[in-house]
Amino acid sequence: MQKIKNIIFDYGNVIFEIDFRITQNSLAQIGIPNIETFFGHKGHDNLFNDLETGLITPAQFRDGIREKAQNPALTDEQIDAAWNSLLIGVHPNTHDVLLEAKKNYRTFLLSNTNQIHYDFIMDYLKKEHGVENNDHLFEKAYYSQLMKLRKPHVEIFEQVIRENNLNPAETLFIDDTPHHLEGAKKAGLQTLLMTENPKNLGTFLKSNGILV
Repeated sequence: MQKIKNIIFDYGNVIFEIDFRITQNSLAQIGIPNIETFFGHKGHDNLFNDLETGLITPAQFRDGIREKAQNPALTDEQIDAAWNSLLIGVHPNTHDVLLEAKKNYRTFLLSNTNQIHYDFIMDYLKKEHGVENNDHLFEKAYYSQLMKLRKPHVEIFEQVIRENNLNPAETLFIDDTPHHLEGAKKAGLQTLLMTENPKNLGTFLKSNGILV
């Protein structure tokens, strides 16, 4: 691996623990059929892509869920609870690990997310960690719904590179999803697949020579 000066971190299951199976069960319980193809880690309905790229509003997303479930009586609260159920949380030591990395590298966050999850996460961070957001942990945080782009499309990586004048060859992208890494490679980034639970981020970074 060439000398790394910059690190771009994914959020879900790199920093913030998530569990797709919980939301699969939750969505099935509110009436969504064929859940494995509707929502999975490796692929999902375009409804989720549209929400993550800001093409539809949270209200339009909820209407889409009602249509898929064939249940117009589903409340916003029921849908949001099912959708947010995959969000487990951040281990107490993880923010310290990120601040340590920030001392030695230019660090960035790049997350495929959406307004419903974003609002939940920001509220969680305030309640559980006493911080307003993730901004203090990185030079800059990028969220797909605000960029109108999502991983693994090469354009999202190119935007981060361009806006921050990064040398791709000196920049490492860490993600838990292999096909996201493929998109990053197309932009010239070095990549690393997250293979640990997020609570072990510090150990993972040390084992890969990123932290000492």
